[in-house]
Amino acid sequence: MRRLLAIMLMVFASSSAWAAGGGGDLMDARVDVSDQSSLQRGAKLFANNCMGCHSAKYVRWNALPEALGVSMEMVESNLIYGSYTPGDTINAAMRSADAADWFGAAPPDLSLTARARGADWVYTYLNSFYEDPDASGGWNNTVLANSSMPHVLWRMQGVPEARYEAHNGEQQISELVIPAAQAGTLSEAEYHRVTRDITNFMAFMAEPVRAKRQEMGIWVIGFLVIFTTLAYLLKREYWRDIH
Repeated sequence: MRRLLAIMLMVFASSSAWAAGGGGDLMDARVDVSDQSSLQRGAKLFANNCMGCHSAKYVRWNALPEALGVSMEMVESNLIYGSYTPGDTINAAMRSADAADWFGAAPPDLSLTARARGADWVYTYLNSFYEDPDASGGWNNTVLANSSMPHVLWRMQGVPEARYEAHNGEQQISELVIPAAQAGTLSEAEYHRVTRDITNFMAFMAEPVRAKRQEMGIWVIGFLVIFTTLAYLLKREYWRDIH
């Protein structure tokens, strides 16, 4: 039994590390897919800043109104650019062939990123860009080193610079600092809300039925508690004369 528990713990630890994707300690995204205001803001931010390059081909437009608490007309006017049908999936504006020519490979689809990597990983990644003159695009990331993705939100956050310190004989990044002259249009708290809203929307895309599943789970657990209690009382009644 102890050996089985040890194996289960090892599997859980390794799977958690794989999902985290490295990059040290992760920030707490505190996602809540039942927060429709956050999902609305996140959807708008995703459409304006991510959909130019990234698709979400496992999510259909007609899945958004109910989750976001808005009408299909609002989705059309605020999120969709160009012609579409309600059953269409969320596609990138950039063609895959063009992306391959410009970047060497097409940007990844983001439908399941929050599920594969974890919401905390996505949130930390969005908060870990820094200016790097040696990088091909001028940006780097402490969570995913040498990422080819540019910091598309830099106007909001500002231009973070890396501070280094010696560790075991090597220079490693100790913190990211935004100089006053390179400040963005948002405060730190406001920018964190932006990245949290994007992360929340990506968590929704990774599992659109998550809110319903969690709500249903409460009722299922309640039913099981009541059923177990009644079954126990019935068992006591049947076996009372025997015991």
